[in-house]
Amino acid sequence: MKASQLSALEKLGKRRIRPGEIINVEPARLMAGISREIGRQIGILIDRRGNIEQVIIGNAERLYMPDFGRLGESAGRLRNLRLVHTHLKGEPLSEEDLGDMALLRLDMVAALEVDEKGFPGNIQYAHLLPENDEKKRFWISDPISVHHLNEDFLELMSALEDQFSQLKGRQVHKLRFTDRAFLVGVTTESSAIQDERLDELAQLAETAGVEVVGRVVQRRFQIDPKYILGVGRLRELLIECMQADADLLIFDRELSPAQLRSIAEFTDMKVIDRTQLILDIFAGRAQTRDGRIQVELAQLKYRLPRLAQKKDRAFSRLMGGIGGRGPGEQKLEIDRRVTRDRIALLEREIEKLSEQRRLRREKRKRNDVPVVGLVGYTNAGKSTLLNRLTNSNVFVENKLFATLDPTSRRLRFPDEREMLLVDTVGFIRELPQELISAFKATLEELNETDLLLHVVDISSPQCEQQMSSVDRILKDMQLSGIPQIVVYNKIDMLPEDVEIEKPDSGRFVCISAHNGTGLPDLVNMIRREVGKAVKHRESARNSQSGRHVG
Repeated sequence: MKASQLSALEKLGKRRIRPGEIINVEPARLMAGISREIGRQIGILIDRRGNIEQVIIGNAERLYMPDFGRLGESAGRLRNLRLVHTHLKGEPLSEEDLGDMALLRLDMVAALEVDEKGFPGNIQYAHLLPENDEKKRFWISDPISVHHLNEDFLELMSALEDQFSQLKGRQVHKLRFTDRAFLVGVTTESSAIQDERLDELAQLAETAGVEVVGRVVQRRFQIDPKYILGVGRLRELLIECMQADADLLIFDRELSPAQLRSIAEFTDMKVIDRTQLILDIFAGRAQTRDGRIQVELAQLKYRLPRLAQKKDRAFSRLMGGIGGRGPGEQKLEIDRRVTRDRIALLEREIEKLSEQRRLRREKRKRNDVPVVGLVGYTNAGKSTLLNRLTNSNVFVENKLFATLDPTSRRLRFPDEREMLLVDTVGFIRELPQELISAFKATLEELNETDLLLHVVDISSPQCEQQMSSVDRILKDMQLSGIPQIVVYNKIDMLPEDVEIEKPDSGRFVCISAHNGTGLPDLVNMIRREVGKAVKHRESARNSQSGRHVG
């Protein structure tokens, strides 16, 4: 640009707008003249005192908003900045204009028409709306001559802030809730399937102490590799979050490190995925030393590739010793090294746990104590069943992953026979690989069981999908060959006319662990199946011994 044009832009930046006006006529004339002369859009960011914070230059079609960080951002909902910019072709406010207003939480965005001679014409402005029955996200004015613009800007902002504050007052965080979350599901399958997945995600969020204030499902032919959602839908989601006073996005799929950073930078919100949510629940539920070690290991393995990629020389340190030169290890590299060292330490601890469990299993083998393992989808009622069968008081709650630490209890029969009941962590669809790896020492207990009780919540609308998820995990863990009884639990919550489909194995029983219905039938079936397993094991042992003698 010419020196005269740069000088005119500098003068524009030193102007002051009367606080009660969206823009004065004189600055509007100056903007229009410069914009027409250079053939580009010009924008100014104005604070509520009327000071011009920044002058922005775009191209003929649009402005490109700079990353001005937290400039002018207040502790409230809006940023206390408004954008007024020129349109050279007389076009109305565009989707990009409204998107910028939403993303940057601007008080207002206004488009000033510039005629062919470089004079200002009509102006159109818009602002965000609080949550409303009509589900409107913006209020957009009709075009009006800049000379007849008499809207009291400060009065308008005061009224808007009052509406936002009243809404926020009605949405005060309740007791145990610390975050207000929007659930996000993106699928290439049917929306109905994704709705079911979000129902489960909502249960996980409640278990983690998060209040769910909204959800969005988008069906796409192809998942966006950067933002998961399309950019336009993500902008709309951000406005919905602002209206509902949400501060957290929870995605029902595992996000890559790059996707996590992109979405967080785009929305300026806390973003987690389903895996992180489950890990957070596990971290809060682990009570024993074994459980805490395993959860910490899973968290560290998940977070290691997601450490921030920013390089900041302010965090560097000089290398020690003689002849150290320049910045040494970046803080990021220090964090990664510390994390890798901690992972190695925890893996050694888990190896010790695994060895201790192996010794206990060898002892049980010598004592010939049969072992029955409880498996099933989370919240299917495994711990309640354990308490009923063994008169124990293991913690029980109607939430996902209410009990996390493995529990073993002895079950005695009237004929003085006894066996060991082992309750493990509940399964869930697409159980994070970090958890399976970290809980290897615990899940190894299932390798030595004589019988598995697959506990199913028969009252759940998704019970078939849950059974399939558990069977798939058991197959992946090479446990599908162990004899299994399918225990249909919570029959007291079913309508009387519902018919229960028999599993392929034919070994099943219907019970209510809550009120004891069907437990005698279950105990008799356990005795019969364990007896078969013990005889099979003894026969295999004798056959093995005979081969050695031969």
